[in-house]
Amino acid sequence: MSSQTATLDVTGLSKVFRNTGDGIAGGIREANFSLAPGTFFTLLGPSGCGKTTTLRCVAGLEQPDSGAVRLGQETFFDAARGINVPLNLRNIGMVFQSYAIWPHMTVFENVAFPLRVAKGESYEKAEVERLVGEALETVNLAGFQSRSATRLSGGQQQRVALARAIVRKPKLLLLDEPLSNLDAALREDMRNELKRLQKQVGVTTVYVTHDQAEALAMSDLVAVIDQGRMVQMGPPREIYFRPRNAFVAGFVGATNLVHGTVLDRVPANEVGAVRLDDGRVVRCLFPDPTPASRRIAVSVRPETIQLSPASAPERAGFNRMTGTVVFAGFLGNMNRYSLRIGGDVMHANAAPEVNLAEGSEVAIDFSFESAVGIPMADEIAQGRSAA
Repeated sequence: MSSQTATLDVTGLSKVFRNTGDGIAGGIREANFSLAPGTFFTLLGPSGCGKTTTLRCVAGLEQPDSGAVRLGQETFFDAARGINVPLNLRNIGMVFQSYAIWPHMTVFENVAFPLRVAKGESYEKAEVERLVGEALETVNLAGFQSRSATRLSGGQQQRVALARAIVRKPKLLLLDEPLSNLDAALREDMRNELKRLQKQVGVTTVYVTHDQAEALAMSDLVAVIDQGRMVQMGPPREIYFRPRNAFVAGFVGATNLVHGTVLDRVPANEVGAVRLDDGRVVRCLFPDPTPASRRIAVSVRPETIQLSPASAPERAGFNRMTGTVVFAGFLGNMNRYSLRIGGDVMHANAAPEVNLAEGSEVAIDFSFESAVGIPMADEIAQGRSAA
């Protein structure tokens, strides 16, 4: 089963919700992205950041204040030209958090529903049976046609919702937190299944989630949204290993942030020196050009830190700190340590066999390239300057 997918272009998309008392309350502002056919694209961010608003604007469930939405040669919305194609004419497949499976219908009738109500199209009985059969086979529910929707597990209901979304072979698939109602083990299984299905169908997909693991595991491209604005967009590895600001570094996975001042101007994608607030100097990678004397935060992921006895020799290409273990936690697949380094506490993940006692002195090493220099938020910089 394959869809005739197309490039999705979103330009200058804004939809702002306002309160009468305290001004702007939420929404999305000036969102821009272009998705090649077949891309799995995730909008990632905390609750209320604007990711679902973006999805609803693409779907036609919300009318944007400004901007444009185009799928291939078709314009769904263009504020400047007064174009707003209704939802039922956009040929978009959608799955939302609640699934919206009708309990009084069989699996077959649930999946066939979009074909029955398709505006401007009429499907013969044999065509409906063929399309429904193909959709159910794609989601591994062949043979479930006559089963009552009330006799389905949570995972099976989600598969029915997916089959219903793809039965008309849409050019675009929109998924709004479709795994959030499943338990952890089933959610991981369905994450893999969703990715397999999307590749098999070949449809451009926009996925909304607040779960960083989902976004990193499933996506070709991730956009991180903070307070109504897309703050970084890129492949999962770039988002994780090269965050462009403190929000992305802290929201996508765990990180340590230490603050300091750039010693000399650093070009983009080069390693430069930073004097930390306690006087130590570390070297880190700068994704963006950064002038001397700029206040920054250095992001160090816990899993990039290597721990060894305090007497271990220093290694070329690595920053060296020494500290004291103040907490040790065994998690089965790894040990998690909290380390006091002067006035700061850093967290490190280590292999299960690395067994360090609380109170022990350790060497803390992390490579220049694994540490990332990122700009500090204006309010943090101003606060520290005033202090």
